[in-house]
Amino acid sequence: MPDFPRPSRLARYLLVAYAALVAYASLYPFSGWRDPGVGAFAYLAAPLPRYVTAFDLVANFLAYFPVGFLAALAAYPRLRGWRGATLGALVAFLVSLTLEALQSYLPARIPSNLDLATNAFGGIAGAFAGTLAAQSRAREDTWRALRERLFREGHTADLGLVLLFLWLVSQLDPETLLFGNGDVRELFAAPTTTPYPPSFFVRVEAIVTAANLGGLAILAGGMLKPGEHAQRVVLALVAAAIAVRSLAFAVLFSPPQMFAWATPGAGIGVLAGLAVAALGLALPRRLGAALAALLLLAGIAIVNVAPENPYVEYSLAVWQKGHFLNFHGLTRFVSTLWPFAAIAYLISAARERPATTD
Repeated sequence: MPDFPRPSRLARYLLVAYAALVAYASLYPFSGWRDPGVGAFAYLAAPLPRYVTAFDLVANFLAYFPVGFLAALAAYPRLRGWRGATLGALVAFLVSLTLEALQSYLPARIPSNLDLATNAFGGIAGAFAGTLAAQSRAREDTWRALRERLFREGHTADLGLVLLFLWLVSQLDPETLLFGNGDVRELFAAPTTTPYPPSFFVRVEAIVTAANLGGLAILAGGMLKPGEHAQRVVLALVAAAIAVRSLAFAVLFSPPQMFAWATPGAGIGVLAGLAVAALGLALPRRLGAALAALLLLAGIAIVNVAPENPYVEYSLAVWQKGHFLNFHGLTRFVSTLWPFAAIAYLISAARERPATTD
């Protein structure tokens, strides 16, 4: 049976990125830090929480499953079998232990030994699944083989794949226009109250969607090896983003509203974005990277210059964040920063010599 003796940089990068997301969600909104008057680990000996919901238990388990899974993949092949699974479970446990302790200093968060236990069980399950995936033929036929067949060698492509993962995470934020990342209006000015006709917002959403989709598609295409079918990869990314966004609307609102994001502006923008992507993917790599950066900059500018869409605000008025408050803070954070990180990545990738990326 073939083997891949080299450790996976991609798994390590994804582990760091995902652990950072978990930390952000666990400590959001990062305000009101104070000394609780007890030790940070006092929660370990505290009574079990009086009120426990199945949602919380399942969410904690699922949140830490990828931590153990990615940690086990990142350790392979240096640690295999039960050693890799043990390390993955230990990483998940230590991450949870640390974050629960830090929650002791936040008035909006309540550390819980039950949360630690469910997080640990999720990490253990993920670690064993990651170990099996690392050592099975399935990983060799798909995970690693697909990475090596489609994408360029080197850490630049691995970082690009992490960016694509974070882009999919950003689609979980229901308060943004389709692919409309980079909204920082709350930091600078109050929203305008000037009325605009519906057709104006249709055009805005179409332009924002097209610009961001075009930039994302060219970014992804630049990570592929010469000769690979970039159009298929882009279409797969768009399909994945639409599936993620539909799932978010179904869970956060209700199943009948899973396609509430599919407005006329979004539909026009997707078609226009795919047309722009087809043109951009035909350009030389560096010229395509420059075009992608310009498209993302245009998307950022329009998102922040355009007024708040009252129709979107009305559709979101019924959303009770509740359990999803911290999750919403996380997705909004990723959505805000993603295009800036993508532009920095494009600049860095374009400066590399072709010999280091092929």
